Amino acid sequence: MGKKKLDVMAKEREIFINGQVDENGNIEVPGCVRNGIDEKSADKIFDEMSEFAKYAFNKSHAAAYAVISYRTAYLKAYYKEELMAATLNSFLGNLDKIPVYIQDCKDMGIEILNPNINESETRFTVVDNKIRFGLGTIKNVGIGAVDSIVKEREKNGPYESFTSFCERIKDEAVNKKCIESLIKAGAFDDFGKTRATLLASFETIIDTINNESKNKIENQVSMFDLIDEGDVNLETQKYKFTEKEEMEDKELLSLEKEMLGVYISGHPLDKIRESIEKLANISTLNMIKINEEMETIGKTIDYKDGQNVKFVGIISKVTKKFTRKNTTMAFVTLEDFYGNVEIIIFDSVYSKVSNFIIEDNIVFVDGRLSIREDEPVKIVVSNIKEFSEELENVEKADTKINTIKTVNVDITNLTEEQKDRLRGAIKFFSGDRINVRMEITDKEEVKPCGGIFLNDKIFEVFKDIVSPENIKLL
Repeated sequence: MGKKKLDVMAKEREIFINGQVDENGNIEVPGCVRNGIDEKSADKIFDEMSEFAKYAFNKSHAAAYAVISYRTAYLKAYYKEELMAATLNSFLGNLDKIPVYIQDCKDMGIEILNPNINESETRFTVVDNKIRFGLGTIKNVGIGAVDSIVKEREKNGPYESFTSFCERIKDEAVNKKCIESLIKAGAFDDFGKTRATLLASFETIIDTINNESKNKIENQVSMFDLIDEGDVNLETQKYKFTEKEEMEDKELLSLEKEMLGVYISGHPLDKIRESIEKLANISTLNMIKINEEMETIGKTIDYKDGQNVKFVGIISKVTKKFTRKNTTMAFVTLEDFYGNVEIIIFDSVYSKVSNFIIEDNIVFVDGRLSIREDEPVKIVVSNIKEFSEELENVEKADTKINTIKTVNVDITNLTEEQKDRLRGAIKFFSGDRINVRMEITDKEEVKPCGGIFLNDKIFEVFKDIVSPENIKLL
C-alpha cells in the first residue's frame, strides 16, 4: 500500500476479503468472510486502509514535523537570507530545485548575486543581506581549485585585477578550463573588463605568465624585469587584452545558464513575463507540485491526467525519434522561470511545425497533461506555435472580445459537476470590473445570471468547463 502499486493492491483486496487457499484446497489465509465479517464491511475496511496508506504517519512523527515547521517559520521571519542560503546549499546536487528556490528568494526580496572572485566561498553565502553564489557551484571549477583560490585570497588579500589573479594562482590547481568557466559565470566582472574581452584574451595572458615563469627558472631576464613599476602601468605593458564590446544579454544569460545551471542576472523570458501570465495557465512550478503530490499522496489535487493546459517556454533541447511508420516525432525540453518540462510532439503535429522546433525558440504549447506514477509530469502536444504568433492572435481576439455584450451558456446537457464548476467560475469572475452580461440557457428557457469580467484567458476557462459548443458570444 505504501508504494501504491495498484495491481498488487487489487490482488491483496481479494485475499483480504475472501482469503487464499493452496492448490490442494488448504486454507493459507482465512480472510474476513471466514472470520465472520460480511463482504461489504470487509471491502469498506480495505478502502479505509488504502486511503490511510496514501499519506499518513503516527503522532510522534507529526509532533516532530510540527517542531521543525515552527523553527523553520522562525528562521524565515528573522534570518531569511541565512535560511535560504542553507536551503540552496542543500540542493546543490539537484539543480532542478535550485531555480524554484531562487525565485522564492526574489519573491522574498532577497537579491541573488553572481559568483565573485573576491567575495565568493565554495557554497552559497550571505553578503550584506544578499545571497552570493559560491565558486564551487560553477561547472568545471573543482573543489581543489576553489580551495586554492580562497586560500591565496585569505593569505595575501583580494585579487586586484584579472592578471593579478592569474599570476597569483599560476602554480595552483586552476587550469585554463577553470578560468574560462569563471569568466563565463561573471566572477571577474568587478575588474572593469567585459566578459567578451576576457574570453578573447585569457589564454594569451596565461601563456605569457607561464613563459615568464619558465624564463625565470632558466635565469633569463625579460625586458619587463628592467621596468620601474612606478613609471608605467605594468599590466598594460606586460599583457595584451583583445578589447571587445560586451556580448548581448541573451548570450550572457546563456553562458550563466551553462556554467551555473540557472539564470542569475535575468531570464530570457523576463521581457514577456506579463504576456506569458496572460496566455499560459500552468507553469513548471505547478508541475513540480504535481510531481511532489504523486510521490507523497499518490494523486494530484488541482490537476488531472489528460487535462488541457497552455504553457509557454523556451526550447532547451530537442530529441527526434523515428516512428514505426518511419515518420518523425520529437521529445522537447522547455524551460520557464522555475524549471523545465518535457513535451511530446507526435508525428502528425511535428510534420507541420518542425521548422521552428529549434533550441532557444520561445513557443506556446496547447496540450494535455500526462500524469503517471513514477514519472515526471509531461505535456502531450495538441498544437504548438511560435510565441509571437500566438500573442498576436490573442491581441486580435482581445480586441474582438471588447465588442461583446453578452455571454450565453447552454447548460441543457451539462453534468452536475460541470454546472457546479460553472457556478463557481461565474461567482469568481464577477465583481467591480464587470464588462459583459451572463445568461444561461436551460432547454429553451433563457435566464439572466448577472455579469462577469471577460478577457481571452477567462473565456478559455469557461470553454474548458462547458466545452466551446455550449458557449455563444452575443
